[in-house]
Amino acid sequence: MQRIFLLWLMAASSLWAQPAAQPVKIVVTPDHADWQYKLGEPAKFSVTVYRYNVPVKDVKLRYEVGPEKMKPTQSQTRTLPTGTLTIDGGTMKQAGFLRCTAIAEIDGQEYRGLCTAGFEPLTIKPTVQNPADFEQFWNDAKVELAKLPVDARLRLLPERCTATVNVYEVNMQNYGTSRLYGIVCIPKAEGKYPALLRVPGAGVRPYYGDVATAEKGVITLEIGIHGIPVTLDPAVYDNLRGGGLLNYQSANLDDRDRYYYKRVYLGCVRAVDFLTGLPQYDGQTIAVTGGSQGGALSIVTAALDNRIKWLGAFYPALSDMTGYLNGRAGGWPHLFFGNNLAFNNTPAKISTVGYYDVVNFARLVRVPGAYAWGFNDETCPPTSMYAAYNVLGSPKSLNLYFDTGHWQYAEERDRMNEWLLEQFKSVR
Repeated sequence: MQRIFLLWLMAASSLWAQPAAQPVKIVVTPDHADWQYKLGEPAKFSVTVYRYNVPVKDVKLRYEVGPEKMKPTQSQTRTLPTGTLTIDGGTMKQAGFLRCTAIAEIDGQEYRGLCTAGFEPLTIKPTVQNPADFEQFWNDAKVELAKLPVDARLRLLPERCTATVNVYEVNMQNYGTSRLYGIVCIPKAEGKYPALLRVPGAGVRPYYGDVATAEKGVITLEIGIHGIPVTLDPAVYDNLRGGGLLNYQSANLDDRDRYYYKRVYLGCVRAVDFLTGLPQYDGQTIAVTGGSQGGALSIVTAALDNRIKWLGAFYPALSDMTGYLNGRAGGWPHLFFGNNLAFNNTPAKISTVGYYDVVNFARLVRVPGAYAWGFNDETCPPTSMYAAYNVLGSPKSLNLYFDTGHWQYAEERDRMNEWLLEQFKSVR
């Protein structure tokens, strides 16, 4: 059983990991080292097709340039005698991101590379509506949650425990009639410890828990969001992913009180209730972190719960989701993009989005946060992430890894973990 979960942990981690190397690479680079430009300033992209690290001569390349996720403003096919091409990408007159995508076919297989130039991204403003009763809506919801007992039930997982850490599956009462499940890791030695809440990226999967951080003297809780145990047979999650939980991101979008994420957001507050109620908790030191959907939930949790002292967010999803209704990229889950547009473009659904968009939670964050993403992210477009980042009034730092898409370098993850641990040490 332990081997199965380790395999699943490795698979889940690969979702954020650097893509596997291929024999052919298409490297697209901007002519500014910081990948950033002033409005009206021209951007040029250099494209080189490599095979075994040597430029491929006479390769046929097709490329597109345009604002990210939008219709290209130019598209051409060229033959590259030396394997290299310089493209005049033009410019942008409004803050945002210009993307150059290049594709070559070699031996019957397509290879792809891209580069995304930022035009004054720190001036990007959100498009999403901020409801007048936003804070009241969530304050009322938290009052309803507080009426419910935590009712935490722990089950020791001996096969996952280490010499210094006990590992449990925990479930607790969440909003409504649902339960919240997760894996909590608690140092065995007597004492009081800081706590770290890990919130998940999108999907349906089991969880293994953050034992490594717990071994450094931190209570960790990694939660799922779907109200189901997180230690089931992998086939159960496969079936739910393609069945009952398919497209959960859109469930009940026409009703702000029934939308899927209401229980999810309140579940993050309930997780904090549980952690701060543990006898081993030190009473003052708690942070939240995650990537993608988890990056969004990190910001949401810090906004809703003043017990959170720090947050670490990788490429936050659910940010400025109405961008597409305003002629630019919007955040995952792309509710108003492609085939989703005709179905979701209704007043009721647009109104609901305002109560769940990360931009409006970011306005309420009051604690220090570390943020990290890349310009080549096609899942969480940087336009949408900057829309949330730019409204933050709290202390913040942004670590850019320009060429990353919806994944992380190991160094990027290590830097975030080290920052969180440094915050814990600073209050001891």
